[in-house]
Amino acid sequence: MAEFYPSLAQCALVAAAFKVLLFPAYKSTDFEVHRNWLAITHSLPVKEWYYERTSEWTLDYPPFFAAFEWLLSQLAYYADPAMLVVKNLNYDSWQTVYFQRATVILTELVLAFALSRYVKSVPSANKHLAHIASLSILLSPGLLIIDHIHFQYNGFLFGILVLSIVWARKQSTLLYSGITFAVLLCLKHIYLYLSLAYFVYLLRAYCLDPKSVFRPRIWNTIKLGVGVLSVFGLAFGPFAYWNQLLQLKERLFPFSRGLCHAYWAPNVWAMYAFTDRVLIPLAPRLGLPVDQEALSSVTRGLVGDTSFAVLPQISKEQTFALTFFFQLFPLIKLWFRPDWDTFVGAVTLCGYASFLFGWHVHEKAVLLIIIPFSLIALKDRRYFSAFRPLAVAGHVSLFPLLFTAPEFPIKTVYTIFWLILFLFAFDRVAPVPERPRVFLLDRFSLLYITISIPLILYCSLVHQLIFGLNRYEFVPLMFTSSYSALGVVGSWLGFMVVYFTA
Repeated sequence: MAEFYPSLAQCALVAAAFKVLLFPAYKSTDFEVHRNWLAITHSLPVKEWYYERTSEWTLDYPPFFAAFEWLLSQLAYYADPAMLVVKNLNYDSWQTVYFQRATVILTELVLAFALSRYVKSVPSANKHLAHIASLSILLSPGLLIIDHIHFQYNGFLFGILVLSIVWARKQSTLLYSGITFAVLLCLKHIYLYLSLAYFVYLLRAYCLDPKSVFRPRIWNTIKLGVGVLSVFGLAFGPFAYWNQLLQLKERLFPFSRGLCHAYWAPNVWAMYAFTDRVLIPLAPRLGLPVDQEALSSVTRGLVGDTSFAVLPQISKEQTFALTFFFQLFPLIKLWFRPDWDTFVGAVTLCGYASFLFGWHVHEKAVLLIIIPFSLIALKDRRYFSAFRPLAVAGHVSLFPLLFTAPEFPIKTVYTIFWLILFLFAFDRVAPVPERPRVFLLDRFSLLYITISIPLILYCSLVHQLIFGLNRYEFVPLMFTSSYSALGVVGSWLGFMVVYFTA
C-alpha cells in the first residue's frame, strides 16, 4: 500500500534482515522435529511416513504439512544431503540451520501477502487502521519468538488463516474462504478449534438465504461441499486406501498426554493448578485430603504427568464439554447475525474457549486468539480495551520458551518495544465507540500491564540470584503462567461483553 509509510513490504524486508541475524540463536527441539520430518518425507515412501519412529519426534501433522516438508526436502538436498538421513538424529550443521531458518522467513511471505489483501479489503475510511493492525501482526513478537528463534512455521500457517478470513468478507469469495480453511486444517489440525465458527458462518451466509434459513442455496451448498470434500479426499484419500486412517488418528490426536503441557499454558487449568499448589500447605488446617502421589506432579509439570493433590482431577470429557459450551454462545449470535465482524469475533472467541478450557493446550496456541483478534481490535476503543491485556499476557507467557541468557535481551527488548509502539498507536487511533465503555476494564488493563514489569524481572533474573539455577525452578514458570492466565481470562470476559453488546 504505497499511501502508507512504512509499507508492509518495507517492514517485511527490514524484519527479514533482523531475523537473518538470529540464525545462530537458540533453537528448541522443534528444530530437530522438522529436520526429522524433512528426512522422513524425503527418504521414505508416503505409506511409511506415519509409521516411521526412529526418532521420538514422529510425524504428527496432517498430510498437507507432510507434503510441505517433502517440497522443502527437495531443496534441502542441495544445502546438505546429510540432514535428510533419518538416522542422523539431532543433526545441526550450519547449512542445516541456515536452510531451515531461511525457509521460515521465505514462507512467512504468505502472511505478508494475506495482510496486504486484508488492507485492500477494508473500506477506504478504515484502511489506515487495517494497516496498523497488519503491521502489528507482521512484526509480532510471538511469531519472532516461536518461529524464528524457538522454530516453527506459524507465520506461513497464519497467513493462510488470515487469507481465509479476508475472503469471508465478500459473498463472491466465500467459497474460496471455505476451501482455504479446509486446506489449513489439512496442514495443521490445531485449527479445528476454530472450525465451528467457519461451519456456522458458511452455512448461514453461503448455503442458506440471508433472509430466510428455510430457503437453502442448493448450488452454493454443492460447490462448497465438493470443494471441501475434494481437499480432504486429496489429503487423506491415499491413507484411507492403505487402511492407515487409524494410524493417522493415533499420531494426530495423542490423547494420552496430560491435561497441562510441560509448561502450563496460561489458561483456566493453569489457575486451577496454581490454586491446587497453594492449597497443599493449607489442606491440613482446612481438613482437606491430600493425594501424596500427586505432590511431585504438581511441581514437575511433565507431559502426561498432570494430577492434582487437593482439587478434583479433570477428565478429557470435561474439558471437551467446557470448550464446546463456551464456543456455543458466540456461535448462537453468529447464526442470527452472519456478518464479517461477528464472524471474526466468533473465530476469536472459539480460539479463547479452546485455549482456556482445552486438553493439553500448548502456550504457543495463544496466537490462535491474538492473530484474529488483531483484525478487529481497532473496530473501536471497547475492542481495544479487551485486546490490550491479551496482547501483554499472550506475549509475556511465551518468554519461558527462551530460557537461555543470550536470548533474554532479544525477547524482552523486542516485546516491550512492540507493546509500547503498537499499544500506544492503537490507543491513539481506535475510534470512540457508539456504546459506553466499561472503564473498569481500562483500569484492570493499566494495573495488569504495570505488574508485568516486576514480574518479568523477578522470573528472569531475581529468582536465580536468590535461589540459584536449580532450586525451585518451576516457581517462575508457575508465576508467569498464572499471571498470564489472569490476563487472558480477563481479556476473554471483557471481549465477551463487547461481542454480545455490539
